[in-house]
Parts: sequence; structure tokens; C-alpha cells
Amino acid sequence: MLLREDGDAVVCIGQPAHAWLSGQLARKWALDPVEPWEEVCLAADQHDIGMADWDAQPELNRETGRPYSFMEMPLATHLRLWTAAPRRVLPQSRFAAALVSMHGTALYEMRDLSRMDTGDADAVRSYIERQRAFQDGLGLDPAALRRNQRLLWIWDFLSLGLCLRWEDRTVEGVTLRERTIEPWPFEGERVTLRTEGRRLAGRFREQDEMRAALDAAPWVELEFELARA
Repeated sequence: MLLREDGDAVVCIGQPAHAWLSGQLARKWALDPVEPWEEVCLAADQHDIGMADWDAQPELNRETGRPYSFMEMPLATHLRLWTAAPRRVLPQSRFAAALVSMHGTALYEMRDLSRMDTGDADAVRSYIERQRAFQDGLGLDPAALRRNQRLLWIWDFLSLGLCLRWEDRTVEGVTLRERTIEPWPFEGERVTLRTEGRRLAGRFREQDEMRAALDAAPWVELEFELARA
């Protein structure tokens, strides 16, 4: 879950809603070739599908009184959800499933295992090994997968940046600015992207109380209008 600060509340954006935004970026992208088109766009749409059930019933972070954000989620939970993700996409497309798996391993390869306790570090190593075996077993072109995994990484970052206001941050040579992206990656002069979340006010001591408040929270439509600088 993404938590977008909104005054004295947060807009809770589900990981699949953020992934939907990544999919919109994929379908409008013109800076790089996207091939195979449908499979790569599907991966962008579905890359956080492992989080869907958790986002529907999130756990309470008792330190903040709000749902855990994706950056706060306990390691064991995060590993469990990311392990499930590629298998949930596989019945749709093995290429998309491979990209989802590669995205998860790329996230975990960024972690400094030397700063983790032995049990956690071993769990991460095991996850990466199992995901690489899964990827290898699908029999796909490694070069095509690597090329498209880079694109998925960019779209994921830009989608997070739009939702969480990460202006002036750069990924793979692409920079998110206020109301634009540099270099401009789309064919037209303007694009409009959208997703939605729920505005959760207050802080909570009990998980059931937080979940009930989230279920009753008003929906918020988020629209991002970008234009060539």
C-alpha cells in the first residue's frame, strides 16, 4: 500500500492501483520499443498482484497508527507476497510472469544483506535463488526479458513518484519533474494518467478499527496531467 499524505490524513493507494498507473505509462510509452507489447503491458498492470489480498485487509503498523506502507512492511510478509506474485500471473502469460518475478528479484538485489541478521539474509537469498530458477524454467529469451524488466523498473518508479510526489528524482536516465518527465517519453504533447485510493483520516490502536475505517473511507480519484516541457 502507498500512503500519500493529504493534510491530516493519508490517501491509501493499493499496490494494484499503483500498478494500473504503471500499465498506463507502458501503453503510452514511446521512448523505447515495447515488445512483446501485450505481454509487457500486462506485466506492468499486474506486477503488484501479489499485494492485492493484503491491500484489501491491510495490517496495522502500531508505530504509526496507520496501515503498513510498502516501505514499512515486515520482511516475512513482503517475501511471502512477492513469492506468490509470479504464480498468480503465470496462468495469463509466462512472459509477464517472468517479468514480475524479475522485478521482485531486482528489488531484493538492492538490499544490503550484510546489514541484515542471518535469518533474514538467508530468507532473501533463498527467495532470489527460487525466483531465478522459476525464470529459467520458463524457457524465454533472456535478452528480451532484461530489456523489458528495465522498462518495468522505470514505469514502477515513475508511478510511485507520481503517487508519492517524488519530483526531481531520476531512474535509468529518466527524471520525474513537476508535471512532466524528462526526456519526454510519449508521442503526444500531453498525457493524462489516473488511479484512485481512499482517504483515511485518524490514527488507530486496533487493526479491526483501522480496517473498518478504511472500508468506510471516501474514495479519492487521482489524476496526473503531464505535458512536454
